[in-house]
Amino acid sequence: MFKRTLSLGLLLFLTIYVCKLLIVGFRNMDLAEFKPVASIFLLDISASNRDMQSEQEQLILRICKRLDSEDHALIYIVSEDTYNIYDGNPHKLPQIKEAMKRRGEFDAKSYGTAYGLALKKAVADALRYEENGYKPAILILGDLENEGDIKKQINWNTLPKNIKNTIKYVPDLSLVFLYAHPQKLDTVRQTLLPVMDDKNLIMASEENVDIAIRKFMEAVGR
Repeated sequence: MFKRTLSLGLLLFLTIYVCKLLIVGFRNMDLAEFKPVASIFLLDISASNRDMQSEQEQLILRICKRLDSEDHALIYIVSEDTYNIYDGNPHKLPQIKEAMKRRGEFDAKSYGTAYGLALKKAVADALRYEENGYKPAILILGDLENEGDIKKQINWNTLPKNIKNTIKYVPDLSLVFLYAHPQKLDTVRQTLLPVMDDKNLIMASEENVDIAIRKFMEAVGR
């Protein structure tokens, strides 16, 4: 009788111990550390980028497809002005495709590339997403050519300071520059590498986009 009671006691103790290990294990799983990603796309629809726009739109769809259903997608078009055309679940591909088709058409009357204004809006979005528990990323798809109103263009002299200040509040911010000429990307590299982790500053010309996307997915944990 004593042996039986002892055996049952040991069995109960082992059961409780194993359950405790399982609970701790589940708490330490990656699922518990999951953080949704907010991908902010800036799509250049200006005349100078026209030849690459269709491919860039397809890339946005590919990236959205690979994101998690808990993630978020925000898409801006960039031309003479910049404004949002999609804000929602990245897996709603038909809606995203329709938004880019309807709002991404070339307008010969519009001249310019408001990259600076678009980045300003994207940074404000990144701060908001960070406050709401997201991991923000800004993806710029275009040639980075300066055209039109200079006030709306990127100021490369003040950009490093602005990004450095942003990273204080958004430490995991990723910046992705795709499809620009290598000379433009070198300007990005020289300007932003002193203030950003190279893991989160991702750049690629047309030939190396696929490699850059793999790096981006690793940076955001997807």
